Amino acid sequence: MVKNLVIVESPAKVKTIKKFLGSRYDVEASMGHVRDLPKSKLGIDVENDFEPNYITIRGKGDLLARLRKAAKNADHVYLATDPDREGEAISWHLISALNLKQDKIKRITFNEITKNAVKASLKAPRDIDMNLVNAQQARRALDRMVGYEISPVLWKKVKRGLSAGRVQSVALRLIAKREKEISEFIPTEYWTLDADFAVPGQKKPLTARLSGTDKKPISGRSEMDGILDELKGAVYEVAEVKHGERVRKAPLPFTTSTLQQDASNRLGFSTSKTMRIAQQLYEGVDIEKEGTLGLITYLRTDSTRIAAEADTACRDYIRKEFGEEYVGSSPSEARSRNAQDAHEAIRPTDIRRTPVLVKESLSRDQFRLYQLIWRRFAASRMAAAVFDTVSVRISAGERAFSAAGSAVRFPGFMDVYEDENADKTSGMSSLSRLEKGNILEVQELRPEQHFTQPPSHYTEASLVRTLEEKGIGRPSTYAPTISTILARHYITKEQKNLYITELGEVVDSIMVQAFPQIVDVDFTANMETLLDGVADGKVEWKTIIRNFYPDLEEEVRLAKEELEEIRVEDEQTDILCENCGRNMVIKYGPHGKFLACPGFPECRNTKPFYEKAGVSCPLCGGDVVIRRTRKGRKYYGCDHAPECGFMSWSLPSGDTCPKCGSFMIKKGQKTVCSDPKCGFCKEG
Repeated sequence: MVKNLVIVESPAKVKTIKKFLGSRYDVEASMGHVRDLPKSKLGIDVENDFEPNYITIRGKGDLLARLRKAAKNADHVYLATDPDREGEAISWHLISALNLKQDKIKRITFNEITKNAVKASLKAPRDIDMNLVNAQQARRALDRMVGYEISPVLWKKVKRGLSAGRVQSVALRLIAKREKEISEFIPTEYWTLDADFAVPGQKKPLTARLSGTDKKPISGRSEMDGILDELKGAVYEVAEVKHGERVRKAPLPFTTSTLQQDASNRLGFSTSKTMRIAQQLYEGVDIEKEGTLGLITYLRTDSTRIAAEADTACRDYIRKEFGEEYVGSSPSEARSRNAQDAHEAIRPTDIRRTPVLVKESLSRDQFRLYQLIWRRFAASRMAAAVFDTVSVRISAGERAFSAAGSAVRFPGFMDVYEDENADKTSGMSSLSRLEKGNILEVQELRPEQHFTQPPSHYTEASLVRTLEEKGIGRPSTYAPTISTILARHYITKEQKNLYITELGEVVDSIMVQAFPQIVDVDFTANMETLLDGVADGKVEWKTIIRNFYPDLEEEVRLAKEELEEIRVEDEQTDILCENCGRNMVIKYGPHGKFLACPGFPECRNTKPFYEKAGVSCPLCGGDVVIRRTRKGRKYYGCDHAPECGFMSWSLPSGDTCPKCGSFMIKKGQKTVCSDPKCGFCKEG
């Protein structure tokens, strides 16, 4: 009897796939990579044309012995690792690690772990795609060079345990730049004017907003007062009524990036949690009365393509459950500029397997994520939502007010997946009663002062979106990149917002100063494009390494010679240790600076270190010091805390606002009032 061996990556897949194949197939798991570059050294022979030195990963010996035995007894070995560059490389490494003969090797891939998909892949085996393998080798070599060449510089100049990375350093740079933009942002005052009009036959007044004539906002109270004077005695006449229609297209199915963003925004999941649960849904879940099933397609993709069979099945389902009018026209597929391989979008493996049917077999988080994926896919094959719209312009002398409203005429895809930004039905009843020439009675004019807001802090979702938009990293790198800089305490997360820590600021400043090319967004994006060229067979992978390494080597040499060491560990203070009387020193920990007794290990006394900001507390006159929240976010407080409750996210200037008496704060090159309602600002 012919015996076949199928090797997958994860043991969870073994259970699912074994069910689909008969007794002639044995299924084993490689448990991910089996060979890698050595941890103890660079592992790339610079003198021998950058040849990688792969070794067996520690602890994989027994596993490989078992796989070799299984492969020796098999007539054919099917390498069924994941359908991406990483999976292709794992299959390539397995050939060497297991000493497989070429005539026994068959490479197969499937985008979903279903019986039909797995059996179809067995009928269409192929050779190892060396272009994909080389793209992975190039990425691994680049990442190893950056990490192993730059990290020792950080160890020498700051402290051991720090790390740099080709993608993580760029992500940290983006967060640092955003923090600087926020800290230096100066609010600008502007005003709006709303008018409430009585509408015949309608209890609720119609609210319209003053329209700008030259698109410039109303800048101050004096300008607003002038407009209010103009409007005294004005006749308010409906000058224009426009009826129209607006169509909102159905969303595209999920890619890795959009899934991470939506799961964060709608479910509150971190990127790592989203990927962990999606992996479970992909590999297989025990479903009551059905056994172990893969519920979704492969989760690492930047394509929105859908297989014809799945597209037809989804449209048939919509036609049956909702009606013909809900079936959408064939959508144009959006494809990322860097979309790799022939992946599909993330979708349920069977549209008929609705969330309610599998709810009892899933954990709460598995159900919520599966429901999100199912609804998004169903919506992507449904008709667009259609809105009736009406807009009104109300003249008042030389000025004009405008109002608009909309109502859903046909919900389309919104019946299963309502867009967070979808317009709600609003104002239609009042506006639909108006006709051109109607004279309206104004009930109230409501001027309101506003101030422009700084850019928002990055969240995991918005950082992923930015990384994707700028071409930084790939679907498989978003979650581990964020997890790494969180684990290194370079950034911290409070609520959903990401903030840079003191340690992150130090690392970022060194990277910008010594390795500007590594943290340059355009350079990193271009490197990703070159890696795509390798995958497409258009670029020779070692050419990238040959061009990259000499510049990196020179930057590392200069950094070692010229970069000043940050000797925070040895800085002595005038603060005495309560236990032994020595002058305490400043040390650098995972969360930043702290005070420690130099008598360690005899004396183990430590305490928080608060750096003086150089100004007095505006409440009690004490010293303002730089403090950190529990998670590492910087703020300014009084050294008399908790007796004094002063706190500010921005550095106080030591001055008092001449306009309202509040304390002033520093914003870049300017000093502004801490009360945003005041708006006083001066240079310096």
